[in-house]
Amino acid sequence: MPAATTVPTPRTAAGGGSSRAQEDYLEQIFNLIEEKGYARVVDVAKNLGIAQASVTNMIQRLDSEGLVLYEKYRGVVLTEAGTQIARHIIRRHDSLATFLRLFDLDEDTIYEDVEGMEHHISSETLSAFQCLTAELERQPALLRRVKARMQK
Repeated sequence: MPAATTVPTPRTAAGGGSSRAQEDYLEQIFNLIEEKGYARVVDVAKNLGIAQASVTNMIQRLDSEGLVLYEKYRGVVLTEAGTQIARHIIRRHDSLATFLRLFDLDEDTIYEDVEGMEHHISSETLSAFQCLTAELERQPALLRRVKARMQK
C-alpha cells in the first residue's frame, strides 16, 4: 500500500478548529450524495441521530469554512476541499475495517472499533495498518498463524 498522502483536514482546510464532528458530517454528506444524489439536513440529522437544528448549525459552520455549500431548503453539496476530506475519511475508515475483517471479527465490533479509532489515528499509523493488511493478504499462512495465536 502507498504511504498516506497529506490531505487537508477540517482543522487545516480553512483554518478552522474541528475534528471528529466535522469529519462525521462530511462523511455523511458524501455518503448521502453517493447513495441518493443529494444531501439534505433532515437526512444528515436522521443518519447521525442529531437534532436538525444542530445539524443546520454545523452545516452553516462547514459552509463558512468552505467545505460545503449550503442553501436553506435546497440541501448541501461538498466543495472540492470538502470532497477531498470526505474521501480521505472514507479511505481511512475502509482501511481500518479491511484490516479488522482479516481477523473474522463481527461487523458490529468492527464498526464500533473503527468509529473509535478513525478520528484519532495518525497518517503514519494508518500507513502501518495498510502495509500490514497488504502483507497479511499476500501471506495467508502468516494470517492463519496470527489468527491461531489470537485463539489462545
